[in-house]
Amino acid sequence: MNRTGLTIALALSLGFGLLFGLYPELDLKIAALFYDAAAKTFPMKANWPAVIAREAAMWVAWAFALPALITLVVKLLRPVKPLMMSGRKMAFLLLTIFLSAIVLSNIAFKTYWGRPRPVSVTQFNGGLEFKPWWDPRGQCPKNCSFFSGEGATAFWTYAPAALAPPQWRPLAYVGATAFGLATGGLRMTFGGHFATDVIFSGLVTFLVIWLIYALIYRWPSTRMTDEGIDAALTRFAWPGYRWMQKRLGHDVGPSPRVRPGTAE
Repeated sequence: MNRTGLTIALALSLGFGLLFGLYPELDLKIAALFYDAAAKTFPMKANWPAVIAREAAMWVAWAFALPALITLVVKLLRPVKPLMMSGRKMAFLLLTIFLSAIVLSNIAFKTYWGRPRPVSVTQFNGGLEFKPWWDPRGQCPKNCSFFSGEGATAFWTYAPAALAPPQWRPLAYVGATAFGLATGGLRMTFGGHFATDVIFSGLVTFLVIWLIYALIYRWPSTRMTDEGIDAALTRFAWPGYRWMQKRLGHDVGPSPRVRPGTAE
């Protein structure tokens, strides 16, 4: 998550944005590779091994986030206990998957960017007009094409890759890229997404991860500490924990103060 990675991501965003903006028919030509004109369908939609692989990809991605999610839940239920993993790692993993895989892709873009999916456009026996990636004025009513939520979830594995030991980090980035492309490519074979939906899901996700990594680990003005995150969650969860303990006949008192010498 250094400046070189940021520069590459921004350059790719500009390059692909211009290429598919000037020649939007490229999206249709790529989608046509997976379309059976005689049967008027995308055959891979009925391929059960491919369907299973699609589901498995999401389980794999969320498995990387599961330890952080469990750590947060346990801390909120038992704030008296220290975090089960590094507070910064937990915050980094959960914030990035929440923003990239849920908020930006599924709540923001796919809700308000009305680009129809390939299976829905007239070129592939659908009823809606094709729209290039940059045009949000499509007729798709909801759960639209731009950008791929499953692609964003798969590319989110850049986040755990960024936390890998330095000697393994380049290989981890390559693996995350391959996983994202394979998952997004599978959705393309189903007619669920155009190439640009997948490409930009990866680029947007990488940029989100780069920014959150800088906020948590790199920039002095926003840099966090494991102890500070632990203490903040303790303060947040303590009122509910104290209320529950009172119902059980134990008053644990006000939120404990941070020990001298630890960071808040």
